[in-house]
Amino acid sequence: MADEGMKTNQEIGLNRRNFLKGAGAVVAGSTLGAGLTLSSEAAAAAAAEAPTTITNFKCPVCAKDFNTYGGLKAHFSQAHPGLVLPVTTKLKVNGKDYEVLIEPQWTLQRTLQFKLGLTGAKQMCDRGVCGSCSVNIDGRTVLSCSTLAVECEGKSIETVEGIAADPKWRSLIQSYCKWDAMQCGYCTPGFVVSAKALLEKNPHPTENDCKQALAGNICCCGTYPRHPTAIIEAAQVMGKA
Repeated sequence: MADEGMKTNQEIGLNRRNFLKGAGAVVAGSTLGAGLTLSSEAAAAAAAEAPTTITNFKCPVCAKDFNTYGGLKAHFSQAHPGLVLPVTTKLKVNGKDYEVLIEPQWTLQRTLQFKLGLTGAKQMCDRGVCGSCSVNIDGRTVLSCSTLAVECEGKSIETVEGIAADPKWRSLIQSYCKWDAMQCGYCTPGFVVSAKALLEKNPHPTENDCKQALAGNICCCGTYPRHPTAIIEAAQVMGKA
């Protein structure tokens, strides 16, 4: 039997993933997390289908329910004067329309996670410098931790979940798995989102093109050399399709 140093990248990656599954790891939002669980609020959002139109308006302070936004507004003025009134916001995420009730200062990343149950965009630095929260808005990669959700009305938002579910980008996902372009996986969704945006604009990228496109994504595990290899191979496969 060949030792670890003799195995291919694909074999090493497969062994690692099989080990994680055997250890009870879960795949959530394209990130492996052994023994990790979502918060109750995030878990509830992930389990429930977000509504296209809000029919129940819950007070975030005292949890009272109201049938109309006007009822919630009147309740706030009487019971919680001085506190910030939640607002209704319509978002188009991964081709689907949603309406959410959020506080106006909520970021897009927080809204995706706690209202829509989409955990792919990660909160890591929370300062807009690591790229783990990356999403594509109207074809442009943006940092969802520093973007207000209310600013995204009328725009098309795409997360890593939407990319992974689209058969067109299957080659990109498979190439990332083949070349094991991840370690802990926390930053991987952001890299994939940036890679997809690159390939849409440039279907035949060079290694330098890949490095420039991923310059805003930080990987603490140091997987940087794997990403251009995975992206370029995906581009080649998609070019033959």
